[in-house]
Amino acid sequence: MSSQNDPAPHFERICVVGAGYMGSGIGQILACAGSRVLMVDANAERARSAVESSFSQAAEFEARGLRPAGSARAVRERTRAADDLTAGVEEADLVVEAVPEDLALKVNVIQQVERRAPEGAVIATNTSSIPIAALAQPMSDPTRLIGVHWFNPPQFIPGVEVIPGEMTNPGLESRVVEMLRMAGKAPVVVRDSPGFVANRLQFALFREAVLMLEEGIADPGQIDEVVRSTFGFRLPFYGPFAIADMAGLDVYAGAYDTLRAAYGDRLGAPRLLTELVALGRLGVKQGGGFLRLEAEEARSMVEERDRIYATLLNLVLPARQHLDRE
Repeated sequence: MSSQNDPAPHFERICVVGAGYMGSGIGQILACAGSRVLMVDANAERARSAVESSFSQAAEFEARGLRPAGSARAVRERTRAADDLTAGVEEADLVVEAVPEDLALKVNVIQQVERRAPEGAVIATNTSSIPIAALAQPMSDPTRLIGVHWFNPPQFIPGVEVIPGEMTNPGLESRVVEMLRMAGKAPVVVRDSPGFVANRLQFALFREAVLMLEEGIADPGQIDEVVRSTFGFRLPFYGPFAIADMAGLDVYAGAYDTLRAAYGDRLGAPRLLTELVALGRLGVKQGGGFLRLEAEEARSMVEERDRIYATLLNLVLPARQHLDRE
């Protein structure tokens, strides 16, 4: 919750269109950051019901110690239900579209928002995979639209993808990023493309997991356990490029040879990886890799990795043993 000494919210009046689980959670975070939030849904009754549920959820999270003290009061004081879309957006600085992931539905809602919201209002779409270009194309003024992809549950997942479209006003990116940082989030600006970064990676992983299930390699519980306790263990701290550089790009290239022999080009080595190996850039052990770290930087990263993993292991093992006993 913001105090009286905190800076004013970057967007003072926000309307969230779509008061489901995602929209409600987004509204909670923005209210805690100091904005006034109006929730809109298919009708006034659904919007009011969603707001009451949001109040209860915020109170429960605070009572369980999952959200800061005062957060429930901030949500209650700063969140209201709007009777309809016009009432919700007519004075908004920012409109967050958070309706289901359906192109026609989102286009329709965004067009309605554009007609009703003030000329200077920013329109942010919480799409998880639809290109911003496709949503902006029917708009009269596509410069107002920007992608802001929150992750479920939005109250707790820190990362948010910010996706400017080709026509997005260049000034919107920095305003939205600053708003998210003030709300305690970790925004990352990425280019517009289907699935953006997170879901293109996430769904590629899920596809392989389902294929392994179909092939009888392992059952869902076994696959989840392997992911959780091996490479998933690293992911809160390092992304795929840092992990590859520390493992050794030559090791990766050798593994891809095996995978390609079994599964074809679908799991063949990426061209850029083989080029780096041919140049002798194998990662932290030799020549630098994707991250181009200097020797001292590479040594420090490996030392920090070992410290982090050991600390995490000491946290995870007792918690896992407790869950197993239950």
